[in-house]
Amino acid sequence: MSITFPQNFFWGAATAAHQVEGNNVNSDFWLMEHLPGSIFAEPSGDAIDHYHRYPEDIAMLAELGFNSYRFSIEWARIEPEEGRFSQAALDHYRRMLEACRKHGLKAVVTFHHFTSPRWLITAGGWTEQDTAAKFARYCARAIRDVGDLIDVVCTINELNIPMMIQRIFMAAPNKEMQAARRAFMQAAVNAFGIAPDRFSPFLFAGSEQARAVMLDAHAQAVSAIKAERRDLPVGMTLALQDYQAVAGGEAMRDHMRRETQDIFLEAARYDDFVGVQTYSRERFGPDSHIGPEAGAELTQMNYEFWPEALEATLRYTHNIAGVPIMVTENGIGTADDARRLEYYRRALQGVANCLNDGLDIGGYFAWSAFDNFEWMLGYRPTFGIISVDRATQQRTPKPSARRLGEVAQNNAL
Repeated sequence: MSITFPQNFFWGAATAAHQVEGNNVNSDFWLMEHLPGSIFAEPSGDAIDHYHRYPEDIAMLAELGFNSYRFSIEWARIEPEEGRFSQAALDHYRRMLEACRKHGLKAVVTFHHFTSPRWLITAGGWTEQDTAAKFARYCARAIRDVGDLIDVVCTINELNIPMMIQRIFMAAPNKEMQAARRAFMQAAVNAFGIAPDRFSPFLFAGSEQARAVMLDAHAQAVSAIKAERRDLPVGMTLALQDYQAVAGGEAMRDHMRRETQDIFLEAARYDDFVGVQTYSRERFGPDSHIGPEAGAELTQMNYEFWPEALEATLRYTHNIAGVPIMVTENGIGTADDARRLEYYRRALQGVANCLNDGLDIGGYFAWSAFDNFEWMLGYRPTFGIISVDRATQQRTPKPSARRLGEVAQNNAL
């Protein structure tokens, strides 16, 4: 039985600038990747050289059958020093957007995807109240230069993930790892030249103060963008795992939902849409987050193969936020593309189920377009639907890329 998706549905794949462009030397992450004892497995280096190879990459996505491309522009390139904007960087992103237009791809552009300019972190980063205005200023400048070629804007990628990291994932399993993290943090503080209590890159900013700053930054950015282009759809994207409780874990699950999901979904009620980014489920016992069930299939990221999580988070988002939804990321880190195909098949069935029940879902973006730099884990995890040879930078579409391209061309599953 064929399932048809809505007319004008966005079908695409997604990337983040730092993970694909290479040599993002003015960013906070570039500095942290190169510290002695860094918690990063390896530096990003040239990444997949998307900064120079974007014409062939965008053409390949179009040839596969997609009608959209979600990517981010890099604040650290556009404003490498506070108040000093690079016209060359803005012109580069304009050429990327023109390439999307040339190949018939709608451009969904993220203005902040984890990385920030070094100068922002030296000034206190994401716990400083004036960061919100600085971010809005950057958004306003970018939208004036390239906004006429953008179809949809995501202000901040996974606005809630610092809270998730702080509350779920930061507990180190042994004293050696705890000591290594403390040493890294001290090295980073010294490198940025700031006091330890002012060290606040985006992913490490899990305090309530940082949450307030990030939500304010999003709100100010929306206003700045709308002042330039009122018709442009603008929203945030959120990391939404399917939170489930084992016996006695309901209170803990609900508490974590409130802290890491609900507050942000409620803020999204005032936006044009919200981006849902889901990969798996998280299970909670009476006292804490617990791992997958014994014997469960795990991905390269050591979380559970659970494509049904997407349907659950779409329904939860609909109930709380009540605005149109776009699946801005969904995928799996695996070396076995057959499992990736199965993951996408089941995840898209969940999207279809939601559409059949009347949920307003406007698009689906696979994560990721290419095998790329996976933050602290380096290049080991492979999320891409297109493989990249690390020695030659040669791109090769996987069967999953061709299958998703067929679905996009047919607008049907």
